[in-house]
Amino acid sequence: MYLSSIASLFPKTLTAIPFLHRTRTHSPKLNAIRTMSSGSTQRIFQLKLDPLTGTSEWVVIEEEDDEQSFTDNFHQPLLATTSYLDMLNDSARNRAFREAIEKTITKPCHVLDIGAGTGLLSMMAVRAMGGKGTVTACESYLPMVKLMKKVLRLNGMEGRIKVINKRSDELKLGLDIPSRADVLPSALIRLSNKGKLKSLLQVSEILDSELLGEGLIPTLQHAHDSLLVENPLTVPYRATTYGQLVESKFLWQLHDLHNNEAGASDGIRLTPPGLDSVLSVKRQQYAMHCDPIGEEIKPLSETFKIFEFDFWKRPESNGETELCIKATNDGRVHAVISWWVLQLDREGTIYYSTAPRWINSPTIKSEGPVDWCDHWKQGVWFVPGSGISTFKGEEIHLHATHTDTTISYNLYSQAPTAKVVHHGLRTGDLQLVLPLERAAIYGDRGWRLSMLKALESVGRGCSLCMVADDSVFLPLLVAHLSETPHIISLLPGLKERGLQYLQAAAQANRLSPNRIEVLEKRVKQLTMNDTNQKKVDLLIAEPFYFGHDGMLPWQNLRFWKDRTTLDHTLSEDALIIPSKGILRACAIYLPDLWKSRCCLSKIEGFDHSVVNATLGACGHLPELEEGPCLPFSVWQCGEFDVLSETFDVMEFDFSKQICQCQGKSQVKFTKTGVCHGFVLWIDWVMDLQNSVVISTGPDKRYWKQGIKLLATPKTVGPQRSRDVQACCSAVLEACFNPLKGELKIILDFL
Repeated sequence: MYLSSIASLFPKTLTAIPFLHRTRTHSPKLNAIRTMSSGSTQRIFQLKLDPLTGTSEWVVIEEEDDEQSFTDNFHQPLLATTSYLDMLNDSARNRAFREAIEKTITKPCHVLDIGAGTGLLSMMAVRAMGGKGTVTACESYLPMVKLMKKVLRLNGMEGRIKVINKRSDELKLGLDIPSRADVLPSALIRLSNKGKLKSLLQVSEILDSELLGEGLIPTLQHAHDSLLVENPLTVPYRATTYGQLVESKFLWQLHDLHNNEAGASDGIRLTPPGLDSVLSVKRQQYAMHCDPIGEEIKPLSETFKIFEFDFWKRPESNGETELCIKATNDGRVHAVISWWVLQLDREGTIYYSTAPRWINSPTIKSEGPVDWCDHWKQGVWFVPGSGISTFKGEEIHLHATHTDTTISYNLYSQAPTAKVVHHGLRTGDLQLVLPLERAAIYGDRGWRLSMLKALESVGRGCSLCMVADDSVFLPLLVAHLSETPHIISLLPGLKERGLQYLQAAAQANRLSPNRIEVLEKRVKQLTMNDTNQKKVDLLIAEPFYFGHDGMLPWQNLRFWKDRTTLDHTLSEDALIIPSKGILRACAIYLPDLWKSRCCLSKIEGFDHSVVNATLGACGHLPELEEGPCLPFSVWQCGEFDVLSETFDVMEFDFSKQICQCQGKSQVKFTKTGVCHGFVLWIDWVMDLQNSVVISTGPDKRYWKQGIKLLATPKTVGPQRSRDVQACCSAVLEACFNPLKGELKIILDFL
């Protein structure tokens, strides 16, 4: 886990403290952490977000608090939304590190484990030294420290490993660790051996899908400067990043809003000519499982090596390389797909790779298909615009650079006219940055046509329209369709940036900017004075709340909560768009995700059963216990298959104020197979005639669904199934709590 900080326990768009970016999550319900200490007592102030109101409050975690008191504050397992469980279920990773540690530590030494997590690698080091030597485990995140101590106690290691609740850059020689360590920048590092114990520094868990994003370089720099001696041993020994140029229509549609919206029939340009970069996605590598779209990807180059990082050397903060890549096919380069390979031992016999499955490496020998895991994916860097056209045999130049935390690329080709065409983009050109999926939605002609039909069904009679969410499309569309209404946009997340964009976009679309007003107030603070004593005739939303793209589907019912709060501003016959939401579900075969989230027992010989409740394990749970419902894009969850008809669970009527809702439906299985859980999503009905429906189901790649995994998978099948052991029917019952924004799900197999 992270040496000097805790990282992406929360999505980066919502992270309030710049140095906090460890611990990957699926939901931003907890989104910032501040650590304070008073004397010998450690305390953390952790931000708790209410998804239905957008408000937040600080919750105090004291060092003395037990785990249950903190969990109760959040009404969910403490670390269920992180990737700790998935990482601990990665048997290939665990085995590789165990083999490398046993091969590297051949005599007693001092091991410093930075970002120790549950203490797994620390315990491996103790065992490798036969109980001799010294192991110090450094972990900055207090709740994880508490969990680690439970694991150490369970395995009889409590007295053998010194646990320090600090960031690595806070460690003091002579106080926290006895002497400098011999370090290899990446994992295990050895201290000096002049009559003292050698020390190994273990920093293997500070890697993300991009390799550098969780602070690998600055952590290793500090370790080399302040904590380690020269010529250390490390596990891993080296990391190498690789890449491949690819053509993919899907990847292009994900980011190129300017060209994708060109054929839209609504008459609005979100990225008008001359302002094509005013609304865009961030230029960065995006973590993504590329295997599910492997058949849609056309490789345009061989694999090429980009950067190599030796962990036993002090890394430089910045680096660059220039590559000349020969195209292997005709096509258009839409993206660079990248991955990394760890060489865990000095001799080069133990490897771990995050490459997509279509990549064959002569170096890495595998006994079979690599297990799917979610904590490390591939990185995708989008070539700006519509990409680079190339021909087989043509040379493409790639300029790669890295900073402390990022790797970025510029590509250019030599055109026939000898004119060099550059495909870079200055970050200063960007005014409003959208999440990747929202940019794709805005460029999707089907979605925009649905929005157009919904608003056209309203007619031209409204005089005051209010856009309740962070949509930058709807204010422009309403203004374009009719000259009558005044438009108030709330932009609760985008705020000033959204206002600046709307002003520029309205002018570029030849709309009067005066017709669109942005109120910089919270919904509950709005009064009739803000509407000039006029009632709202049309309340609309997509719905889209900036920074909430990692939420569960029903947490977008914030629109319903806002509609209720705004009730006093609505006219008696006000139109609400969307008019309702329908919670839908289906049974699903999902072996990879289920395996990655199932309960832990022994990992490489060390019992981890005490972490299951805290980490939100779903599979093999004790009776009467159940795991949480987590947000995932089903298409990113490895192998899956739908086993039942889609069924309606309940409806949310937005013409009424928010209230508790219940629903109960029978599940009709259509295929024989193993059911690992149920997928739930909301379909948004955009008009009163129920003719315009925007689905966010598992066949839609731009939205996340909620996945409820079963404690024990069930063999299911249709009524006529020949499998006598197959369950032919089930009942799903759900209850929505509007106070907490939570959905209680009860399953009964008949």
